Amino acid sequence: MHLILREGDSYGSMNVVDVGIKEKPYKIHVGRGLLTSCGDLVREAFGNSSRCVMISDSNVAPLHGGILKACLEDSGLEVIGLTVPAGESSKSMTRVAEACDVMIAAGLDRSSFVVALGGGVVGDLAGFVASVFYRGIPYVQVPTTVLAQVDSSVGGKTGVNAAGGKNLIGAFHHPSLVLADVETLNTLPEREFNEGMAEVIKHGIIRDAALVYDAAALANSRREELISRNVAIKADIVCKDPFEKADLRALLNFGHTVGHAIEQVGGYGRFLHGEAISMGIAAALHLSSRLAGLSATEVQLVRESLASFGLPLTIPADLEENRLLAAMSHDKKFHQGHIRFVLTKALGSAFVSDAVREEDLREAIAACR
Repeated sequence: MHLILREGDSYGSMNVVDVGIKEKPYKIHVGRGLLTSCGDLVREAFGNSSRCVMISDSNVAPLHGGILKACLEDSGLEVIGLTVPAGESSKSMTRVAEACDVMIAAGLDRSSFVVALGGGVVGDLAGFVASVFYRGIPYVQVPTTVLAQVDSSVGGKTGVNAAGGKNLIGAFHHPSLVLADVETLNTLPEREFNEGMAEVIKHGIIRDAALVYDAAALANSRREELISRNVAIKADIVCKDPFEKADLRALLNFGHTVGHAIEQVGGYGRFLHGEAISMGIAAALHLSSRLAGLSATEVQLVRESLASFGLPLTIPADLEENRLLAAMSHDKKFHQGHIRFVLTKALGSAFVSDAVREEDLREAIAACR
């Protein structure tokens, strides 16, 4: 993986991160104006493909769908539009089947590709559709939220939710191209912008302590740098562990074990993903302090950084402890009945631990009430 700053070419100034996965290398482009200038990049990535489906949601399609569709059509592509309802409920097997039916009816086949335009829900859904349609066709991620640009669009994890938990049905299916246009972040409501900062701060906790210090300044005025630094962290981890077969990629789950349980028990939609992860990070900080020696100073620094973006640190009392623990028992990070929990002994130095037990989780939840 390496980061290259390209200036003055036909696409304008941008950062390019090469994701050097042996099985399927691809590039992540971070810049401004990509929605109106990406036609040649897409044609280059997808070779002789001439038809695609653009999957978006009811919030993003009216804002950005027409612009991107026009750009792709100007480059000679035929674009079929498909819009799903906004929200976590669209991450379902029902929506997958509906999308595949639309694509079949439109005559798309193995030579076609998928364009995922939207946040994490759209990216996960569209990527999974691409992984199963005709047993797998390529796709491009065009993330439009902070959360999607720094996290979910990178790494090839696709999937939908099941009654038993979040993201339990899915596949590793790496994109052929990622286009992160930071100008789309200008259209985000404040709450949705802020939730993405939970993943930014998480990256700082596990790999780059300076990100915890720099988060506010980057979010305010240096967004290309914000996205590029985070993409580079995730891409580096993904390259070394593309299919989560080692502990390295598991580091990206800091705060997610408890966070995913909060999402499930609260009912998808009550909390935004980043808000639930923020509460999960609070619990993971408590456990890191108790079990790994994380200093009180660094715990407070992270909490203050999260709070500066209005992110919650307290788990609501109506999310019952036993229900949260039951949800965690279905988490993908459980192995032979034991949880593999990500802790950190110092900012930037996360590791996977087998030392966390049920009583520790109960204590952490209680500490975050």
